[in-house]
Amino acid sequence: MSATDNQQTVYYVAAGGVVIHQNQVLVLNRPGRNEIRLPKGHIDPGETAEAAALREVAEESGYTQLTIVADLGVQIVRFTTPSGQNVVRREQYFLMELASPTRDGAGEDQFEPLWLTCAEAEEQLTYEAEKEWVRRACAVINGRSAPNQTSR
Repeated sequence: MSATDNQQTVYYVAAGGVVIHQNQVLVLNRPGRNEIRLPKGHIDPGETAEAAALREVAEESGYTQLTIVADLGVQIVRFTTPSGQNVVRREQYFLMELASPTRDGAGEDQFEPLWLTCAEAEEQLTYEAEKEWVRRACAVINGRSAPNQTSR
């Protein structure tokens, strides 16, 4: 039996956004971890997924003038942390439009907001699960697919 066999799996829910402005996608460069990510985070107790997604995008990017356009669906993501902790995360993502390109806040210091085309975002995102959200969002804005699909 390995050390990870005795560890409990951590389960949590998260929400995030694929923000589109002038046919570009907002991604966050996280140089400290050598990652390109979408904004997302934990859903706080009593908070809706929509409210959490809007809050997390604003906190991480500094952009606050956001409107949810579509529910992109739910995805279950499983991974093991560098310390060996097993994690199962239920992620719900929303397609968002940015009303103004002005950043109202500083965003978190660990993130540098970048605007990329759909193809660039899909290519540069670090994690496959997040690439799927960009594919869904770009399909919706290009009129190729209906949102609110669930994958596991």
